[in-house]
Amino acid sequence: MRKLATSLLAVGLFVSGCGLWAQQTSISQNPASPNATPQTPAAAQHPADPQSTLKYDVNLVNVYVTVTDAHGSPVGGLTKENFVLEEDGREQKIAVFDKESAFPLSIALAVDTSLSTRHDLPLEQAAAKHFAHSILRPIDALSVYGFSEVVRESTPGFTPDLKRIDDAIDHIHVGAATALYDAIYLVSRSLDKRKGRKVIVLITDGGDTISTVDYKAAVRAAEEAEALVYSIIIVPIENSAGRETGGEHALIQLSEDTGGKYYYATSTAQLDDAFRKISDELRTQYLLAYYPIQRNSFSEFRRIQVKVASVPEASDYHVRHRAGYYTVKSDF
Repeated sequence: MRKLATSLLAVGLFVSGCGLWAQQTSISQNPASPNATPQTPAAAQHPADPQSTLKYDVNLVNVYVTVTDAHGSPVGGLTKENFVLEEDGREQKIAVFDKESAFPLSIALAVDTSLSTRHDLPLEQAAAKHFAHSILRPIDALSVYGFSEVVRESTPGFTPDLKRIDDAIDHIHVGAATALYDAIYLVSRSLDKRKGRKVIVLITDGGDTISTVDYKAAVRAAEEAEALVYSIIIVPIENSAGRETGGEHALIQLSEDTGGKYYYATSTAQLDDAFRKISDELRTQYLLAYYPIQRNSFSEFRRIQVKVASVPEASDYHVRHRAGYYTVKSDF
């Protein structure tokens, strides 16, 4: 994503919008430690010349917003004047407003191929192919990942080629354990350097048994990539008593924090319905962007809140977006 910056005549804080670094991530190797020391904010550095003016960058913060009505259907037709955007409780001026459907879409489709999902894999593959054919346009691209004890990218990067995507989905194979958080982390890093809308679609039962990174690192990677996470949680019919409810709750929280959504699926019909709803939402989203007002606080995480106003039905609307952004990019 192209970095947008403006210079102001004041001592300030370097505010880093998520997703503005292009980094290389290796899917075949272990990810770098998510606990690296944060970078020093530019505003904290002393100028060499005390008479010179210290400058700092203020990056445009992108907020991708989904609005649904009381029935859960996406709401289109809203204007810039219908939104109120706040950061840490302070209203911000919306500098950019657009219907997000006009922007390129990068989708990372990550399918759980561990033993616990082997019975459902053929159904998941068929539904995933139908989703790819229904959502992709020539300007969009999709990448397919399968994850078990390792995370494998089945496509040659992100591609709009539906034949390659179909072949990749057909050739994901069943493994043993489940590296769910590794998958989220690595997929997020691969999306981090992409431009436009970025989406992760997870198909999994929610269990994690072997990841080298924890949930916190996985969430942060997704938030820094500005990726919306849609989780399709497969509920095993044969052994519902053995469900990984802790993992399910983690996926629900991840989806909510990134502005995505979660769905449960116990049948092919429900799986297809979840993909259809995701497709509908991705066609009816909004982009709100703003230059943050200078803050005196050095908090690492800034919370975002978006409301719909000046619409009679606004009280019935549900607004989803990412919870916030980090002012300092993690090292990886």
